[in-house]
Amino acid sequence: MKNFDNCKYSVIEFKEFGDERGNLVVAEGSGFDIPFDIRRVFYMYGSDPDIIRGNHANRYTKFVLINVSGSSKVLVDDGEKKEIIVLDKPRMGLYLGPMVWKEMYDFSPDSVLLVLASEHYIDSEYIRDYDAFIKEIKEQ
Repeated sequence: MKNFDNCKYSVIEFKEFGDERGNLVVAEGSGFDIPFDIRRVFYMYGSDPDIIRGNHANRYTKFVLINVSGSSKVLVDDGEKKEIIVLDKPRMGLYLGPMVWKEMYDFSPDSVLLVLASEHYIDSEYIRDYDAFIKEIKEQ
């Protein structure tokens, strides 16, 4: 497993097993496939392609995003560079460390975006203003 200690974001390829019965993707937490203990799970579906979800950074929560059905795009911004990651395979995940601005968009009609989080929801650790995010990055 890759070391995610100093990683802001990274694509993860999960193990996939398949035969005549279909396919099975395995994503185990606690450092096996997911580099953290999973404390919260949620998913997004039914979003139109022109809707932008996310629009925030988190001060300490880590995430893994997996499009288990369909596809979506994720704009990731670590305060120095921006990159667009296309999630279009159920065996592919996107690790997002703390202090990464994220915007999910361009959802296909059948998109189901599963999110695994390292922390329970705590509103005060969310940064929802982009300028405030950049300011905090520069102060670090």
